[in-house]
Amino acid sequence: MANDAHSISHIEITAELFKPFGDLLQLKDTADMLINQDMCERHHNLADIDFEVGGKPGISLFNAKPRSLPYKLEMMERHPKGSQAFIPMYEQPFLVIVAEDNGGVPDTPVAFLTQVHMGINFHKNTWHGVLTPLKAPGIFAVIDRIASDKNLEEYWFSTSYIIT
Repeated sequence: MANDAHSISHIEITAELFKPFGDLLQLKDTADMLINQDMCERHHNLADIDFEVGGKPGISLFNAKPRSLPYKLEMMERHPKGSQAFIPMYEQPFLVIVAEDNGGVPDTPVAFLTQVHMGINFHKNTWHGVLTPLKAPGIFAVIDRIASDKNLEEYWFSTSYIIT
């Protein structure tokens, strides 16, 4: 670890801890309904998809190269005009880094490790790190706002963080 970096340990994600930043996409304890001749449990309306006027919801696939721990966090980003959901397409946890807003810049980051079979949905305007799978393949379905206007703000830290 570099001497000029802050150190943060990642923690296991829970719905309560992640609530200020977004929604967890996971099976509930009990399904909302059975469909398809009672052969399929529907766990309904798991996230608040939130888009400003001028954009539309879109589904994309991301193929991210895996990172490793310790991970050097140098930058965070946010999307002021729409929420953003990441749904892993393979049974592997991934690292999720978020921060509260502090006067237009990210406050001290918090790092979470998801569980398998879990996706996340960032609330609109939430500071977050880039997509960070820890193992290959890093393929994710992503649901976010599609539009031609700018919906990305980046903040580069003067002192990086090391996530362990």
